[in-house]
Amino acid sequence: MFRLATMLYSLIATTLAGSLVIAALTAGYDTLLPILVSAGVGALVAIPASYLVAQAIVSNKR
Repeated sequence: MFRLATMLYSLIATTLAGSLVIAALTAGYDTLLPILVSAGVGALVAIPASYLVAQAIVSNKR
């Protein structure tokens, strides 16, 4: 399951980080620090998210 979670992390982290960067830019935060913070938060939130998605995939397997 760890291998599946690491593969999913590469997809989930880029999606979440990109979405949070777009949200920060839309909110008017267009300097370097808010963009880096939002990308970092997206990468950190993706860790448990990828584990939960991998767990759901493995438990739904027949």
